[in-house]
Amino acid sequence: MKLFGRNKQETTGSRESKGFRLFSLLSSSSLSDAFYTELEDLMVEGDMGVRLAVSVTEELKTRLKNEKTRDEAAARRILRDILRESLLTDSLRPDPDVLNIDLILGVNGVGKTTTIAKLAHFYAAEIGKEKIVLAAGDTFRAAAIDQLAVHGDRLGIRVVRHAPGADPGAVIYDAISSAKAKNSSLILADTAGRMHTKSHLIEELKKINKIIENKAAGCRLRKILVLDATTGQNSVSQAEIFHEAVGIDAVILTKYDSLSRGGNLFAVCRRFGLPIAFTGVGEGYEDLKPFDTEQFLDRFLGE
Repeated sequence: MKLFGRNKQETTGSRESKGFRLFSLLSSSSLSDAFYTELEDLMVEGDMGVRLAVSVTEELKTRLKNEKTRDEAAARRILRDILRESLLTDSLRPDPDVLNIDLILGVNGVGKTTTIAKLAHFYAAEIGKEKIVLAAGDTFRAAAIDQLAVHGDRLGIRVVRHAPGADPGAVIYDAISSAKAKNSSLILADTAGRMHTKSHLIEELKKINKIIENKAAGCRLRKILVLDATTGQNSVSQAEIFHEAVGIDAVILTKYDSLSRGGNLFAVCRRFGLPIAFTGVGEGYEDLKPFDTEQFLDRFLGE
């Protein structure tokens, strides 16, 4: 039970409130209008959002009609198929033939800096810690710079840092120089989480993009959004802002061990076409796991 951070007794209440009720509905109800209404309500209650819940329900009706069945077991199977199709994944494996630069984005408080340390630990086991550079690009917060430096010391991975208030683009520039000098293949770059306006975010990323184009032409640049899995529809709003502003390549979910509903994940994937790569399931460096679609569906549906 470590994946969800609690023992079975502790999670039963939240799962019964939504997941087990979904399973019960899909196992014992006739496929009447009342069934579809309750199904929609339960998915909305599970943070899926009204628009997507209605869409999924209509798709279920259509597929059941096409299969010419009103069997509860068929409804369970088809609903799971629809939901599975909504969930995109990405392993985020580095390209061994080029310099990989991963910009880690997200609002303050979602755990970007800690996630970078977990990613560094994860990739170090695959490519070696000497191949990784951490860039302390959140120069707005001195604590973020210090925190990343501490993680780098503990992991034995070098960190490029400037003084608080420095230009984030200059940090990225120096990180690229360090990576080239040491023949490294992956830069994990922290970024500031403040978002006064969308234009501010765009301008800062434009500057970083220009530096990368000039300094590391031909590199593989990915913009990875960190979302707090427990914030429900707020995570959908954050995904919308960042994706429209700068274009996101993948999502990492923090606090996944505290997730009680999870319908917002379907919305993030389906509405914006964003894959989920990893989930943070604890505080340790090893507590970053590739997203498991089937395990999540089991949890959401209460199976």
